[in-house]
Amino acid sequence: MSNHVVATVLNQAAFKEILAMTLWRQLALNIYRRATLPYRTRHTRQLCQSGHAPISVVVFHRIADDDVNDWSTPTAAFIDSIHWLQDNFELISLAEAQRRMAMNANHRAAVCITFDDGYEVNCERALPMLIEQHIPCTYFVTAQPVFEGRHFAHDRGARGNTQPNTIDELRHLARAGIEIGAHSRTHSDLGQITDANMLKDEIVGARDDLQSAIGTRIRYFAFPFGRHKNLNAAAFHIARSAGFDGVLSAYGGFNFPGDDPFHIQRRGVDGPSVRAKNWVVIDPVRNRRILRFDYGRSSAIGRPRTVGA
Repeated sequence: MSNHVVATVLNQAAFKEILAMTLWRQLALNIYRRATLPYRTRHTRQLCQSGHAPISVVVFHRIADDDVNDWSTPTAAFIDSIHWLQDNFELISLAEAQRRMAMNANHRAAVCITFDDGYEVNCERALPMLIEQHIPCTYFVTAQPVFEGRHFAHDRGARGNTQPNTIDELRHLARAGIEIGAHSRTHSDLGQITDANMLKDEIVGARDDLQSAIGTRIRYFAFPFGRHKNLNAAAFHIARSAGFDGVLSAYGGFNFPGDDPFHIQRRGVDGPSVRAKNWVVIDPVRNRRILRFDYGRSSAIGRPRTVGA
């Protein structure tokens, strides 16, 4: 048997294994949703009635049908997610989310839509849909791939269109109402950087270069990867000192009235639409296990605390 035939057989077997894992994962997500949704819906209703309605912020990355990486979402799944969110929640901007977090009460459960990285393929269907329907969206862009026209490091070798956005595309999106945010210069793990100058370049330098090229103010910064281990208290302080309106993580957790509005918590929902549908309806048991990242009480607008406590 030739090496080519062996490789083909192995690739087919690997694909079947991945497909089986994906189907089992989707089945588990659907079982969880059906089993817990009534309880979670009641809990959300109680939170709204008490003025403690949650604000969830979701993260998409790449909307395409070629499934070249784990952070791609099929177009049909994205459209289904957005329609479901429209039917069940108020879709708001990050600025409105911050306004409600700074208030003493919020009686309406809401969702913010965000994207990370900045893929060209998002301009084909996903972003035009949001623009057409006037759905608020903040689009976080990694500067270096955009300026150099090179693939993201985590996509090198992947098949399919993983090309980053161009500056012209970002200008068009900004003019159409999509808010552009900064997502670092190189998509590095900022949690591992201790040099203040390097952090400033990744956060402020990237922001300033994008602002100058696009011609619009960039108000928000989103950490690459965004889990607790990828965050950095010094980076929060640098962003605040540089005039950012807010910083976003991506380890999960909801946002409530009284929370620090400078730090907005998010969660990635790439993949089947059941992921978005599951996460935006709060599960109080799971949510209590998510610790809100404390970057220093002395500079926080509100009192950092354990989410759901």
